[in-house]
Amino acid sequence: MFRRMANLTRKPLNFEFEGMEVEALEGDTVATALLAQGVANLRRAPVSSGERAPYCMMGMCFECLVEIDGVAHQQACLVPVKAGLRVARQKSQAKVGHDL
Repeated sequence: MFRRMANLTRKPLNFEFEGMEVEALEGDTVATALLAQGVANLRRAPVSSGERAPYCMMGMCFECLVEIDGVAHQQACLVPVKAGLRVARQKSQAKVGHDL
């Protein structure tokens, strides 16, 4: 689905996604690196439990929330990859009740 442009001359680096080593290129965001590796499902919607993936890629939609180095609610499309990052899918919050 997503693939890198040919002839990129950026330095490769590695980070961890849920225990799996992921190769990225210097300058990638967490979202672009994961999409390039075929990982699109980054979290589940709190109400429907539907899989959510990066959408706008500019920080407006919050669909790409992940946990980075133990800190939740990080936008994967805005965080530059650094060697050694530990990334995990965003944990779903409890379902929202409809009682007001």
